[in-house]
Amino acid sequence: MANWVRFTSEKISGIGTLDGEEITVHEGCMFNGAHATGARVALSDVTLEAPCQPSKIIALWNNFHGLAAKLGVAEPAEPLYLLKAPTTAAAPGATVRRPPAYDGKTVYEGELGIVIGKTCANISEDEAGAHIFGYTIVNDITAADILNKDPTFPQWARAKGFDDYGPFGPIITTAAPPQSAHVRTVLNGAERQNYPLADMIFPPHKLVAMLSRDMTLHPGDLIACGTSLGVGSMKEAVNEVEVSIDGIGTLKNLFVQ
Repeated sequence: MANWVRFTSEKISGIGTLDGEEITVHEGCMFNGAHATGARVALSDVTLEAPCQPSKIIALWNNFHGLAAKLGVAEPAEPLYLLKAPTTAAAPGATVRRPPAYDGKTVYEGELGIVIGKTCANISEDEAGAHIFGYTIVNDITAADILNKDPTFPQWARAKGFDDYGPFGPIITTAAPPQSAHVRTVLNGAERQNYPLADMIFPPHKLVAMLSRDMTLHPGDLIACGTSLGVGSMKEAVNEVEVSIDGIGTLKNLFVQ
């Protein structure tokens, strides 16, 4: 198992593996043949970036039994998803600001993220594991009032497409979360979400296989697996959001109105 990060500082920037409070610096491609340089840097001396640079971000809707039951909607036979712009990616610790063009309700959505490590198209569920590089944490922020603003066209891409509305990280771990793992979202110190990953309608390997039938997935592409119960709005002028997943860690960001 390895925990991969991207980082910058005044003296150095690059990729590496995180072990406690220290990063082992690597060079090359994170997804293909990266090797340690021998250098090590303290985590406290660098700023973590989003741990990869996706060519596309795929975001799932209605992927948990519990949420489907609460909403009273049918569980889908195939994954329901949208594409988020790569410019929605934001670093762990980043301050996300509501854009001036929007003054409505904005919600958090704590989610598991899958990072692709090997190009794949039309693969089987049994093959999917070999194409997954690892797992991360996503806050799929949504400008909720835009979704149904126009009655003729649900605006999923726009509502989730503002710059920085998709922070993820702080790491990509190559180990799958434990079967008992939960996603826990804490807003301004109060727990708002705590749901089991085992409740997924389309778990990671099945999800990657099915998405690969629709489009080619490339190394670094990010799949946000969808959220479940407890989604809510961020109402304060400054909101602190922490999303934690067992086996991965905690993604922390500020959202400023």
